[in-house]
Amino acid sequence: MRLQLPLPRSHPAKPLVGQTVPDRSARADVAGDDALWVRRDEAIMGTAIHVELWCADAALARHATDAVIAEMHRIDRLMSPFKPTSELSCVNRDAATRAVPVSAELFALIERSLHFSRLSDGAFDITFAAVGSLYDYRAGVAPDAATLERARRAIGWRHLVLDPAQHSVRFAREGMRIDLGGFAKGYAVDTSIAILKRLGIAHAVVAAGGDSHVLGDRRGRPWSIAVRDPRDAQRIVAVLPLRDTSISTSGDYERFFERDGVRHHHLIDPKTGVSPSAVHSVTILANDGLTSEGISKCVFVMDLPRGMRLVESLPGVDAVVVDAAGALHVSTGLAAASGAPGGVTRQ
Repeated sequence: MRLQLPLPRSHPAKPLVGQTVPDRSARADVAGDDALWVRRDEAIMGTAIHVELWCADAALARHATDAVIAEMHRIDRLMSPFKPTSELSCVNRDAATRAVPVSAELFALIERSLHFSRLSDGAFDITFAAVGSLYDYRAGVAPDAATLERARRAIGWRHLVLDPAQHSVRFAREGMRIDLGGFAKGYAVDTSIAILKRLGIAHAVVAAGGDSHVLGDRRGRPWSIAVRDPRDAQRIVAVLPLRDTSISTSGDYERFFERDGVRHHHLIDPKTGVSPSAVHSVTILANDGLTSEGISKCVFVMDLPRGMRLVESLPGVDAVVVDAAGALHVSTGLAAASGAPGGVTRQ
């Protein structure tokens, strides 16, 4: 069964997002209008970057898409755990022995991560990287039990020591590492959309893997966003007509390997150091990408009832969740808009 959702009341002019797919059939039927849509795709931040915007000025359109791509590269240089010169890598290298001064931008993002950690009782924790760095999903490598346990002891967001006066970060536990992969792409989408707005672009979508934002509409129609089946990339489980919204999908099918019937994927429970298995995908709609991506990670790691209670407690936030049994769960705001029950089994 495919859930067809009308534009939700809680998002009168909102979103799009990763591992969701824009429905090309929803383009406006205006003569010559399609020629004014400019599209660009790049591979940055270890993911697929997609920019699509409408602009009557060809030079401005090129400048706008170039600006978005440049912004994605900037965020990557700042936050990549794989680039040795990034600020994040400097923190991981030195913060166990001294307080490391960082830019105001990176400091604010680390502070924001602690907000999600408190909100989710630690389900969101950027220090999960102590364990996450031990997995190699391409090679199918997982840590043994003893190595996992040693690394797990280094996890703990409460042991991040932040000095607002100095904009510095220090680790209070040996072996700690941080990774902003839980919301860095959502942040990059946010800053890219802000750039497009400053340039006067009113209709656009920016996507970074599972995280997207739709700006305005498709020239008279909402953006039609499809949420893919987490077990079949050729099927979709929901279609979301959206305007001016951020949408993020976290799924156990993005980076994973299976061993002895167990799926090891990149979403890790900081308390156990292993991948949760209760849900297959979580899609969150919110006003900004930091929130939608951060909450998608929280809900994925939390058990489903607690995760949905968290969503219901947050104004302007909605969710579509596919659980391990293949059942579709939607937040009350979306359910009320669609007339669907809280859990819908796919067929």
